[in-house]
Amino acid sequence: MTFQTLAFTRTTGYRHDSIPAGVQALRELGRAHGFRVHATEDPVIFERDLSRFAVIVFLSTSGEVLTDCGRDALRQHLESGGGFVGVHAAACTEFEWPYYGTMLGARFAGHPAYQPGRVVVEDGSHPATSHLNASWYFTDEWYNFRSNPRGAVHVLARVDEESYEGGAMGEDHPLVWCREHEAGRVFYTGLGHSARAYQDPDFRRHLLGGILWSARLGIDAD
Repeated sequence: MTFQTLAFTRTTGYRHDSIPAGVQALRELGRAHGFRVHATEDPVIFERDLSRFAVIVFLSTSGEVLTDCGRDALRQHLESGGGFVGVHAAACTEFEWPYYGTMLGARFAGHPAYQPGRVVVEDGSHPATSHLNASWYFTDEWYNFRSNPRGAVHVLARVDEESYEGGAMGEDHPLVWCREHEAGRVFYTGLGHSARAYQDPDFRRHLLGGILWSARLGIDAD
């Protein structure tokens, strides 16, 4: 199982301090599970040949991060069957490009304070959630989204708004989902705000499952 993953971390809006920890975690996962990670903030990478990357990860990107050529290249990546993984602030990205919002499934609307909460796993058969209990207690920024993506995506987990303060979506608050888009696969998790998250074994396996699913590969048992 050898493939390449592009970890893109450019920000033109808010920048998460956890990005270096996220890149390190992806590289460690890659070494342990047989894939290579190329990390960059340079949008020119999208104007080169993306075919060598099975999966593109937007790791807490924010704002407008792609050139027009880069947007075309990302679309072509998905049309060619490539994978895409969005982590946390990937939902705060490319607001001026409608295709991106449709591809990702939902856009960021706001968040309350960083605090503990309860993640409710809806599909425990997916590689990103199969290692979790039905309730996963975690501390994060619980993103509210501008619209509920359910129906357009397959929801893997939601957050219980009664378990924290500041939820704005009600009882049905999707947090993690996946979908087939064009000929490719898209996975998104709203988790990943803090550097501490990337040290958490359950969260790391969560990320690994999303990457391997997007690459159409199975997951190795730890």
